[in-house]
Amino acid sequence: MLETGGPLGVSGEPGRRVFTAAIPVRWSDQDLYHHVNHARMITLIEEARIPWLFEEGTPTLTLAAGAVMTDLAVRYRGQIKYADGPIRIRMWCEKVGGAMFVARHEVRGRTTPDSAPPAVDCTATIAAFDLATQRPRRFTRAERDHLLGYRHEDPT
Repeated sequence: MLETGGPLGVSGEPGRRVFTAAIPVRWSDQDLYHHVNHARMITLIEEARIPWLFEEGTPTLTLAAGAVMTDLAVRYRGQIKYADGPIRIRMWCEKVGGAMFVARHEVRGRTTPDSAPPAVDCTATIAAFDLATQRPRRFTRAERDHLLGYRHEDPT
């Protein structure tokens, strides 16, 4: 059983939901200072979104066929090291529009409690995209409703 600082998967009520994924840290994710390299951290955060948004049966699975990142902001408040893995990444929506959403990510070590500040805080703006027309597209009702279930400003 994985010892963690909080629940994995979906937690919270609709409109206050959080999805938490446990993502392994690979030895090669480290840099010379023995903490996870910036580019690798972004990849780990991307990998955490897969079970949240693209699992079979999830209304946002359709975004796997076309979505683009339009903005990314990452703030480091602490270090994540190989020994901290698998890391826990908590995700929810700060904003849901007609064709885009702002996903918030908090990264903590495996045993760091949810009440502790995250080591990494990230926001990513993601837009639904039609690859055939090379233009943004509006969310379907099911996609938007799913994302709205995770819409809030403060998950605690």
